[in-house]
Amino acid sequence: MEILSQMWSLLGLLTVLQNVLPSQLLSVLHSLYESLQDLLSPYSYFEIPEFNGYCGVELNDLYRHVHLYLNAVNHSPAAACRRLTLSRSPSSNRISFAVAPNHTVHDTFNNHRLSWTHHVDAVQDSLEEKRSFTLRFPKRHRHALLSAYLGHVTSRAEEFERVSRERRLFTNNNGTGSFESGWVSVPFRHPSTFETLALEPELKKQIKDDLTAFASGKEFYHRVGRAWKRGYLLHGPPGSGKSSLIAAMANFLCYDVYDLELTKVSDNSELRSLLIQTTNRSIIVIEDIDCSVDLTADRTMKKNGAKLSSKSKKHKTTSFSGSGCDENSRVTLSGLLNFTDGLWSCCGEERLVVFTTNYRDSVDPALVRCGRMDVHVSLSTCGVHAFRELAKNYLGVESHVMFEAVEGCIRSGGSLTPAHVGEILLRNRKNPDVAMREVLSVMQGKMDVVAAADHTDNEEVGVVAVRSPESVLLMGSPENWDSLSGKKRKEQQHGTSNLDKKVKFFVRLRSLTKSDSGR
Repeated sequence: MEILSQMWSLLGLLTVLQNVLPSQLLSVLHSLYESLQDLLSPYSYFEIPEFNGYCGVELNDLYRHVHLYLNAVNHSPAAACRRLTLSRSPSSNRISFAVAPNHTVHDTFNNHRLSWTHHVDAVQDSLEEKRSFTLRFPKRHRHALLSAYLGHVTSRAEEFERVSRERRLFTNNNGTGSFESGWVSVPFRHPSTFETLALEPELKKQIKDDLTAFASGKEFYHRVGRAWKRGYLLHGPPGSGKSSLIAAMANFLCYDVYDLELTKVSDNSELRSLLIQTTNRSIIVIEDIDCSVDLTADRTMKKNGAKLSSKSKKHKTTSFSGSGCDENSRVTLSGLLNFTDGLWSCCGEERLVVFTTNYRDSVDPALVRCGRMDVHVSLSTCGVHAFRELAKNYLGVESHVMFEAVEGCIRSGGSLTPAHVGEILLRNRKNPDVAMREVLSVMQGKMDVVAAADHTDNEEVGVVAVRSPESVLLMGSPENWDSLSGKKRKEQQHGTSNLDKKVKFFVRLRSLTKSDSGR
């Protein structure tokens, strides 16, 4: 009881002194007390306010990073906190939590124990609040820990922000290319991922490894003096999965997608304006590059113009303007090249430029050389592993008695595109047996045509007709795309054209035979 009464007496004395002593003297005594406490304490304290300066207008970027770092769902220090504040935004299904006001979170870095305290104080005569984080760690390791730990916090916060933010799908307007009306967007929620993609496992791994190396290569690209971007050319028949692959790439990297419609762009100036408005960590997509605009007309007109005599200059000028090919009033090949690999392509970082086409040979070689399209992905018909993946996704089966028969058809040249297989499986998703029989029937029907042509001339057709589908990833110069020599490639192309003629002939003969038998 005596100790308790003495404590009450001391508190009363302090209260009297606080009311009697001048405020300046109290401030000096408080500063002396804090200095003595800092001198005797084994810890250092650093305060990180929400706003920079005294006016409280500019947001402190470090405060935002600390907030994201401590609020990461998979982060153990925040999960161990006794009290958390849960929230969810209207545009997201993700539940986020924050450290409750005036609570402490402990963390460990390089075998040192650190702590964060979230301070929230009410501002006198105002509804606003003053927020800050206080970092505490051992004083003797202050110089060795501070920079490294704050760098760790920033990198983890940026990674969490990249993964958790809502991704957007942009498309360009029909406007004049002004900054306000260049792009419009909707939430990007495409479900395609590399796990659901109908591709061969080796090709999936190659693409994922290349994307991972690109996303983590900031220091490398800066060190070698290259813009932090990468070009992808996706080519293959319709339904081979080019758009699904783009969506899977965006979901894998957590990037926004800019779907650029070249027919809506009036000229090269607007194209540059659209490029400036794209953000970092994004994928810029131009689908069907060979059909968007007539880019090869630039080269053709220049060649034809050089052959014209001075007598026909007037006629040449008229034909150019009449065809609408004035470089100042349309998108040209030169403008698109500057868009992908010129000086203007360096106005942002961490961006992928993706072109798609059904026919690779139709694309101008200047667009697909190294430095513009660095990776060439050839998507073909559905292979064995891709078919098993489709059956697992659509039918929920990992094994079936008809798998061997279907795989035999695939290896014999009866393979279908993933879109064709997916449509058959979708129609019959409630009955796997019916679905497998229909897929097998369609594949055998395709094999009949190929087998008939192969039976006529087995020597010539065998090189190209009876083979498994090949979806491959190629890097390097266009001249190294194929391992065949020039002569052999010509022979293969000749064999392919002969095969097409024979397939058409047998289809026609078969239809005539059926019509005769019907009579």
